[in-house]
Amino acid sequence: MNNFTYRMPMTVYFNEDSNVIEEELAKAGENILLAYGGGSIKKNGIYDELMTMLTRLDKNVVEFSGIMPNPTYAKVQEGAKLCRQHKIDFILAVGGGSVFDCVKIVSLQAKTDEDIWAMQERQEYTTNGIPFGAILTVSGTGSEMNNIAIITNEDKHIKGPLMGSYAKFALLNVNYTMSVPMPQVISGAFDTFSHAMETYFGKHKNVSDDIALAIMKNTVTNMLKMKEDPMNKEIRSELIWDSAMAENGILKIGKITDFQIHQIEHQLGAYTNCNHGYGLAVITPHFYEHLYLYNISAFVKFGKVVWDLKGDDLEIAEKSIGCLAHFIKEMGLPTTFKDMHITDKSILRKVADTCNIMPGCAKQFSRDELYNILLECL
Repeated sequence: MNNFTYRMPMTVYFNEDSNVIEEELAKAGENILLAYGGGSIKKNGIYDELMTMLTRLDKNVVEFSGIMPNPTYAKVQEGAKLCRQHKIDFILAVGGGSVFDCVKIVSLQAKTDEDIWAMQERQEYTTNGIPFGAILTVSGTGSEMNNIAIITNEDKHIKGPLMGSYAKFALLNVNYTMSVPMPQVISGAFDTFSHAMETYFGKHKNVSDDIALAIMKNTVTNMLKMKEDPMNKEIRSELIWDSAMAENGILKIGKITDFQIHQIEHQLGAYTNCNHGYGLAVITPHFYEHLYLYNISAFVKFGKVVWDLKGDDLEIAEKSIGCLAHFIKEMGLPTTFKDMHITDKSILRKVADTCNIMPGCAKQFSRDELYNILLECL
């Protein structure tokens, strides 16, 4: 096990009501930035509930809306400008991973005149940001549990991670997630599954892997249950905590993670603005067909624990990928890029040529090998 320092500087409120948020916001300054996405919170009543609360607390509210599913760096700059103009004291982020990711960088950019992207390219980092709180309405990314933000820089054609602020608190209340359309819920849950897989298949096996396997097993079990009983709050609560556990750092302790598939999908998103979970679902089985022989023992354990497979090791490792592919199809996720209306091979070439190559992957693939894997996804 590698050396590590673990820090989680936030309070998590799980399935508690909004009273805890009012108590938190009462401690904040008077100028609040309310950040959210496309406006679904105005349809499901969450917006009215929060505005009533903020009015009761005599807060001055500035709205920062329209945060897109793949948040852009331009949107980050828009939010930072609002924060400066209105002397924002606290940001209340309401939504899922895209909103939280955007706000993590807005928090920092608003407090410096330097360009955050350029700073981090020089490996210069700041933790001086506007404090923010996260209210979860869309589960899957686990973004509320860390300070990593996936941002699309449209000028550079890069979708990748920046180091942002941690939330001061996160409210994970299943009632706030019940209006999310089922395809989006499934997509998010597969992202959770992928986070656990890509952490697990990284180098340096240790106790964290057993926890990752448990999260994978629980995610698969509850995704299948949700297919039969989509409005069951207990099932959805399980998936919300699976998501949080997959990205709160616990699974990564002492490991070098893989995340090669995520890096490929991020660049696919940079060029196509595709749904993240869908892209992962298409790429993952094809990629693992080329990887499993270089990480047999991990795939054997994956097959035994997650898919209940029996047999000799090589057979289990190979069958585990077939089970994964069958599960993706059973959940109604796309299985080809054509299902996602992606057919341009030149884009796939650009994705292969520009994605990060991850040192934690059991095999270091060449750009040409990655391109050929992507062609198989068509």
